[in-house]
Amino acid sequence: MLLPGRSDLVLDGVLKDFVANGYAKLGRVLSSEAAAVLRERADALMLGEIQYPGLFYQHDSESGRYEDLEFGAGWVGPSRNYRKLEKLELDPLFLEWIENPLHRRIAHRLLGKKVSLYRAVLWNKASRAGMDLPWHQDDGVFWGIDRPPSLQIWTALDDAPESAGCVEVLPGSHHKGLASPLGGTVRGDRLSEVDAEAGRVSLPVKAGESILIHNHVWHRSGRNETAQARRAIGIAYLAGDTRCTRKRRSPREFKRVFEERE
Repeated sequence: MLLPGRSDLVLDGVLKDFVANGYAKLGRVLSSEAAAVLRERADALMLGEIQYPGLFYQHDSESGRYEDLEFGAGWVGPSRNYRKLEKLELDPLFLEWIENPLHRRIAHRLLGKKVSLYRAVLWNKASRAGMDLPWHQDDGVFWGIDRPPSLQIWTALDDAPESAGCVEVLPGSHHKGLASPLGGTVRGDRLSEVDAEAGRVSLPVKAGESILIHNHVWHRSGRNETAQARRAIGIAYLAGDTRCTRKRRSPREFKRVFEERE
């Protein structure tokens, strides 16, 4: 699925930027052919043409407001307006992307020899839809793990200009850790303290481009005002010995990745 030569991409500068700023662009790494195949598979999953037991669905709210999201509803029928589909590793095509050689090299450099998967998600903003996703961090009590996660790789399946709700980040915000122990949405008073609006950086990308995103860097995205869907894959990797700390249910067992290539 990688473009020729991308498995051997020089990483030193990219990883230096990632550590300093909390994000770094990898450039175009996914081939056009593979992007088309994954877009088709994403639509097939949203329309129920292909189904996997355990695949998690969350539909956009009817109002388009993040505050109005319905949690726990899951599959609500064929629709291209699902906000996210989680557990993409159940699908062999998406698993191939999750475990590609470039991701393997990055994860081993940042996380160590053994790597696990926390989640693999299709992030979708349908044509002239989606929602304003507020400033947030991808960690906290609700993640239920014994150490802070630090590596996510986000790959655009469609062009994601600012008008389609591209990712926006606050560079360097990951250095101070979580804005609150709960993680997730960053409170308004914390945003005012650092003037997040003034410091934000937009990351428009073309289909096939990837971005490294630190879990603690503050990031957000807007609505899709274009006529084209804005689909992307977000993969959160963990050090292989990370453990689940949740108490109310049985602890999760995180899937090991890349093992067949070691």
